Amino acid sequence: MKKLTEINNFKEGTAIQGFFLCASKNLRHTRTGDLFLDLELRDITGHIDAKIWDNIEKFNKKFNVGNAVAVSGFVERFIDHNQLIIRKINKATVQYYGRYGFDPARIVPSSKHDPKKMWIELEAIINTLKDKYLKALVLNLYNSNKKKIMYHPASINMHYNYRSGFLEHILKMAKISKKIVSLYNVDKDLVIAGVFLHKIGKIKEISSEYLLKNTSEGNLIGHNVLGRDMVRQEITRIKGFPSHYSNKIEHIILSHQGRYEWKSHKLPSFPEALLIHLIGFSDSRMNLMSLAIDNDKESGGFTNKFNYFGIPILKDSEPR
Repeated sequence: MKKLTEINNFKEGTAIQGFFLCASKNLRHTRTGDLFLDLELRDITGHIDAKIWDNIEKFNKKFNVGNAVAVSGFVERFIDHNQLIIRKINKATVQYYGRYGFDPARIVPSSKHDPKKMWIELEAIINTLKDKYLKALVLNLYNSNKKKIMYHPASINMHYNYRSGFLEHILKMAKISKKIVSLYNVDKDLVIAGVFLHKIGKIKEISSEYLLKNTSEGNLIGHNVLGRDMVRQEITRIKGFPSHYSNKIEHIILSHQGRYEWKSHKLPSFPEALLIHLIGFSDSRMNLMSLAIDNDKESGGFTNKFNYFGIPILKDSEPR
């Protein structure tokens, strides 16, 4: 392939080849009744309207909304805006297009950290668990869902709402837990295991190949109950799993949001559950503040107020 072009580098009259996310796709008619495809394409640098005028039936079958796509075409000007006229388009997968430069991190926001390295760190922490039942429960659920966990977001439009965000969030919480758990009279293994399991239902709640949205069961049931059911099912496979741990793990999952108005099914009712809620709350808010700073386009020392916190946030550029 030729040099890949990102959307912010599109210029009128230039031919381009690149990889993008198909954010919308509509089959429309021209004034003369001819069919065309009207698309919105995105990458991490921006978005653009795109049109397919020829071979509509052929190309319409090749991709769907939410797919990554490999595109070639040219840029033209229409009503004071650039638009892309597509000559060729196909669904892009890492397996086929990776050798041509396709990387999902080019089209959707992704963690700044290597997911493979994060997974190694995560496994190392799980292996510090001394209780064989809790260790087996966490390892079994994580290993059986590794493909999803490696690249899943933690949310759709809140904290860690990007590729591998779930993995980054859980790893950060586990590291925090290891540092502070000795300060309190709590069951260390239960806290660490609870951190790994408290949001496991997110991998069923969110459909997240590239375009983030809730699944049907996510909308109807929610990640708390989905996660509780995943844990219950796995516990039945572990002979002799202690009932006092199964009840506490279920409670941690159902109470981790900490408030009924935040869709928590229960309030934290023992120290380990409260500690997990507080660690998750702190880490998620720290991430939201980092995102507000990173995504702000304002000049000057403060962000605008259009962020989760609703206030201008200091962008500290002074050397530390």
